[in-house]
Amino acid sequence: MTNHIRETDFLVLGSGIAGLYYALHVADHGRVTIVTKREAHESSTQYAQGGIASVLSKEDSFESHIADTLKVGAGLCKEEVVRAAVEEGPRHIQRLMDLGVAFTREEHSSQLDLGREGGHSHRRVVHATDLTGQEVERALLAAVTGHPNVTLLEHHMAVDLLSAAHYGQENACFGAFVLDLQAGEVLTMLAGNVFLATGGAGKVYIYTTNPDVATGDGIAMAYRAGAAVANMEFFQFHPTLLYHPQAKSFLISEALRGEGGQLERADGTRFMEGVHPMGSLAPRDVVARTIDAELKRTGDDCVYLDMSHLDGGHLERRFPNIHEKCISLGIDMRKEPIPVVPAAHYCCGGVLVDEKGATTLKGLSAAGEVSVTGLHGACRLASNSLLEALVFSARAAAHDLEQKSQPPPEVDPWRSGDATDSDEAIVVSQNWQELRRFMWNYVGIVRSDKRLDRARRRIELIREEIRDYYWNFHITGDLLELRNLALVAHLIIESARRRKESRGLHFTIDHPETNDELQRHNTVLTRVDGPSKR
Repeated sequence: MTNHIRETDFLVLGSGIAGLYYALHVADHGRVTIVTKREAHESSTQYAQGGIASVLSKEDSFESHIADTLKVGAGLCKEEVVRAAVEEGPRHIQRLMDLGVAFTREEHSSQLDLGREGGHSHRRVVHATDLTGQEVERALLAAVTGHPNVTLLEHHMAVDLLSAAHYGQENACFGAFVLDLQAGEVLTMLAGNVFLATGGAGKVYIYTTNPDVATGDGIAMAYRAGAAVANMEFFQFHPTLLYHPQAKSFLISEALRGEGGQLERADGTRFMEGVHPMGSLAPRDVVARTIDAELKRTGDDCVYLDMSHLDGGHLERRFPNIHEKCISLGIDMRKEPIPVVPAAHYCCGGVLVDEKGATTLKGLSAAGEVSVTGLHGACRLASNSLLEALVFSARAAAHDLEQKSQPPPEVDPWRSGDATDSDEAIVVSQNWQELRRFMWNYVGIVRSDKRLDRARRRIELIREEIRDYYWNFHITGDLLELRNLALVAHLIIESARRRKESRGLHFTIDHPETNDELQRHNTVLTRVDGPSKR
């Protein structure tokens, strides 16, 4: 493979809301290069339906939003971070509107139409019908690509972060190796600041609401480079993925339950009322575990979300995307219930950052789902994710404008060594399927010590196979994603094994109670043998 060296002031890995918003904040101050695996719009942001939680009405208050977030976070939130995110939220919503984001307004006024979702005590979710992420992505992408200092590299994928420790210096990040997925060439990208906005890791599970790009790349690269990773045991499972053979990863927004939708068994009886005071609008971890228990108890394939008692015209106007998708599959939610199942949705763990968005590795910052700020704690409150991405990408940009890393005088190029083209791609596909299936079965919604031990044994064997394959064959996008997913799976398993309690999204039958001594205790993992050389 040919090696090319390029330089930029700010290297942004990822093109969702966090990456684009960061790029906008730094573009006037230097050259910005955005690296993204597919087309620029293809990110988890693009598929976000519900909206952005923010205090925007007189009936609501910062204190209420803070209290809701802390309650759902189950004792693991950082209150000062929660307060900062909640109080800074409204001005970022205004900035999005200034950039042209068309949020939905009330039918007979110019006021923003605010939705309500699970765990929220007030209507505070600003949205663009049920295509909020798509609308935000459109506006941000238009603003970024119109800036003369921004270069966008589509169909490029970061391989590993460049680390000063590799050169015997104090560890710092000064760029990344980047694979051109179409040309098959590796670029050496040198940068004063590297910003991780690579999103989550939902593809580590076989059933997920996430797009195919969500393979935990940023988390894996940061860990290999020596940055701390935290709270990977807290993986959120969304209660309502559309259950239909032709509906791959199609989310049924929590906002439907916010409008009054009710969860039912196949016989039409409701099952959430006696479980939680908020019924079907309970926090996601409670609803997902309850559905999982119902399916195991009854043997049914799915449960149902019933909207038929609500005004059909309102449903069609409020949820045009979901309505159209359901109709295309022969389901009319105005008249019949929607079949749903839980699925992996959001990684509440990730690369540990401080209140400025800085990781423990100098020169590297992060925001969005790839990071852990302390906002979500042990369970994310609905629609706080895009809020976090906005607040902390802006904070990271402000921080990075004040400091930068310097590369060593001479940088080692990418070397392929004796690697050859593979004729054994079945190794990648087999491990991909096996990994995702045992993660679902052993490290899913409900866990046990025995299941986690089994998962640990399996992941070590798979990682060994991947390491052998990685060093002997030329890299491809599929191989890089598998390598990253396997490391993320290891981090989830190891974190879950260390937390001997049930809290938020981590529930284990061997330790079903919450341990008060672990209040505010993060599960932090760092490479003990220094950063990976490549």
